[in-house]
Amino acid sequence: MRLRLLGISLLAAGLFISGCAKNSEPVATTAPAAVVLTAPNPHVKGLMDKFQLQNVDYAYTKQAIGNGTRGGAKALLIDARPNPKYLSGTIPSSISIPDTQIDKFIGQLDKVAKDKEIIVFCGGWDCEKSPIVAGHLKGLGFTNVKLYQAGEPEWAVKSYLEVATPVVQAAFKNNTALLMDARPMGKFLAESIPGALYMNDEELDKLAGRFPADKSASIITFCAGYECHKSHAVANRLLELGYKKVSVYAGGLPAWKEAQMQTTAGAKKTEPAAAAAPPKDVFVDGVKVGVDEGTVDGEWLKRLVTSDKVPANVVFVDIRNAPEFANGHMKGALNVEAGKLSAADLAAKLPKGKVAIFNCGTGARAMEAYIKLKDAKVDVSKVMYFDANVKCDAKNSCEIKVNEPLN
Repeated sequence: MRLRLLGISLLAAGLFISGCAKNSEPVATTAPAAVVLTAPNPHVKGLMDKFQLQNVDYAYTKQAIGNGTRGGAKALLIDARPNPKYLSGTIPSSISIPDTQIDKFIGQLDKVAKDKEIIVFCGGWDCEKSPIVAGHLKGLGFTNVKLYQAGEPEWAVKSYLEVATPVVQAAFKNNTALLMDARPMGKFLAESIPGALYMNDEELDKLAGRFPADKSASIITFCAGYECHKSHAVANRLLELGYKKVSVYAGGLPAWKEAQMQTTAGAKKTEPAAAAAPPKDVFVDGVKVGVDEGTVDGEWLKRLVTSDKVPANVVFVDIRNAPEFANGHMKGALNVEAGKLSAADLAAKLPKGKVAIFNCGTGARAMEAYIKLKDAKVDVSKVMYFDANVKCDAKNSCEIKVNEPLN
């Protein structure tokens, strides 16, 4: 407010001088440079001191979000701005707890450990919302609460934002952004957002020629939902190449479909000509084979996982990175980060004499791990992948949503 009053005073003074100096030559004027805050104002500083809140910088926050997914983040980020602001663009992996609606949104933290690192942010150095929410969390017993007070304004300049379905709907309707689908080709061909460009993160070197020539073009990447890192990998590559308007639709195709938006699979939803005889069940060492090549029957496996009756000869091979795995995984799973390994090295790490079932957060990376082995002529007779969205908490209690078969 003081800065605003000062600006008004200076403007008034300028008008007064120019109005009185009738006999003088016109004086060239330039607009004053915008004031960029690099520290909290006294009010915000008072709140930070009151709640004894540590402030972290961009580099720290960048490390904290890990690969940008909910499961891959090392800390829990909370956006304290109004929810519409959150939906229009936020720091990747964040959840929304507006300072004016804490009671409405606080239920998201019911299962969060009290010592979990939490980083709260809002609209910049002079924004009081983040210290208010952080102070409330400390009052609830959370012991590791920090602030990223530079917040969304600094982040938006230095990195990419995560956007929600309304933003993508508007871009789709008005054709104002290029959509990039980072999922594997099989997933892309089965169903995608109309007009999206295939841009699988594992093939970026080969597909780089598809990037737009205009580095200021608006680009939105997406993949298979909040646990899918592929869209974040593509976004980071685009930033490295100098693109200026990159964002990630973290909800991805699942959120798009949940909003009942059009997909490329719409034309496939026709009534069958005639009822066909159900296919006979196929098992490999007691493990039911799925419809798509390389898959385990998802619903069959989900029932066994839920009832804690997974056969002893089955080993889940979680192919995500170590931080994602540490945040929660299937009981008894073996962690092998398949993306960093050659087919031969990956095969060497698989358990002997067991049926290995690849799994990840959304099924996409598990599919790629299977394809990597198959393309390298590795014996995959006892290797399958679980095509499902799997979200596990720190106690390895998992929510599973099986994906529809591609075929």
